[in-house]
Amino acid sequence: MPRQTWRMWALALAGAALTAGAAACGGSAAPAHSGPVTVTFWTWVPHLGKEVALFEKTHPGIKVNVVDPGQGAVAYQKLQTAIKAGKGAPDAAQIEYQMLPTFEVTHGLVNLAKYGAGKLRSAFVPSAWDQVVSQGGIWGIPQDTGPMGVLYRKDIFQRYKLSVPTTWAQFAADAAKLHRANPGITMTDLAPNDPGQLNGLFWQAGSRPFRMQGGTSIAVSVNDPGATRAAAYWQKLDQQGQISTDPDFTPQWYSSMAKGRYATWITAAWGPLFLSGAAKSSAGEWRAAPLPQWTAGQDVSADWGGSTTAVTTQSKHPQQAAEFAMWLNSNPQAVRMLAAPPLFLFPSLKSALGTASFHNSAPSFYGGQHVNALFSQIAQTVPAGFEWSPFQAYVYSQYTSTIGKAMTGKGSWVGALAAAQQSITGYAKSQGLTVTGG
Repeated sequence: MPRQTWRMWALALAGAALTAGAAACGGSAAPAHSGPVTVTFWTWVPHLGKEVALFEKTHPGIKVNVVDPGQGAVAYQKLQTAIKAGKGAPDAAQIEYQMLPTFEVTHGLVNLAKYGAGKLRSAFVPSAWDQVVSQGGIWGIPQDTGPMGVLYRKDIFQRYKLSVPTTWAQFAADAAKLHRANPGITMTDLAPNDPGQLNGLFWQAGSRPFRMQGGTSIAVSVNDPGATRAAAYWQKLDQQGQISTDPDFTPQWYSSMAKGRYATWITAAWGPLFLSGAAKSSAGEWRAAPLPQWTAGQDVSADWGGSTTAVTTQSKHPQQAAEFAMWLNSNPQAVRMLAAPPLFLFPSLKSALGTASFHNSAPSFYGGQHVNALFSQIAQTVPAGFEWSPFQAYVYSQYTSTIGKAMTGKGSWVGALAAAQQSITGYAKSQGLTVTGG
């Protein structure tokens, strides 16, 4: 089923404070119990009954109570409120990668290293594991991930004699060729309301906007050479009318996807399933490919989306909650169930990415192409070392209000990045952090 949830970013937490009450800093070892303990798990992923039943069967001392707190920003606001109040947080929670530092810096998460999470490091793709580790701690267990690629309309490419681009230079040349042949079709849509997509493109271009230093200092460089290079590239295509800048996940966007107004969609591993449900009338016309490269011969992608399972410091049973978090996301049978219908989560576990059943999926929507196998290969090409800020919701709000505004108002995208750099730097300082760089 389409899962727009996996690409929703929490913009409502822009004002989250970076300090929390001492009452939220629990997390001591769980006391002995005469019977099973109950672990409450907040997640917006539905249909987890089979996974929970299997866990409880193999862990008779632990019961799991699954609660849906709402999606994205709604869930994060509830969790942040509970952490500030010192009560009301669950034992474990689903948290997207980009939001982990926000809850870590407010002392809301348990360092899972003390419960043996470090032994799982080699089991996950490096880019996913790298996003749960910071400041010497392990703050969540990777669940799913979003390595980026391109979905393209094979019929449009054939009609206008376009080749599948392997470099961004070729992508630009094809965009110009398509525009000359049919101005009613653009090469792709870059959404001004979706900072996750922009962030992924900047990441692939080499941008590394943040680096925490000791928990009290942060280097901020959102307009570094990688981001600036990508912004200038995309603005040029926009100015020439070769790409669209329509808001995504709107009725107009869905219609444009189905009717072939966009020749490609730059998306992530969750995109193929989402599109097959959102643009059914175009079934059989789509194919998948890796992202074009900035340098010919390279093989670099980025992530857009993905979640973790974290344990909160309010848990009275952190050891059991940690056991559940690790099992849910590393047990081969559990991960296979998460990746299968009706959930279709794209795994971050290496062994799951390599299974024949996962690779051999050949959906007719993509002409029988083994799309999962392709994105499994792409997942190995996402460079590690990308860090999120502890106020990423604010960062994304600034991306939308600066770069997004420039995209719709025809202003300078590079200038918008500089404006974002200034506002984000000021915000970091207002939160008591020492800011370096930029």
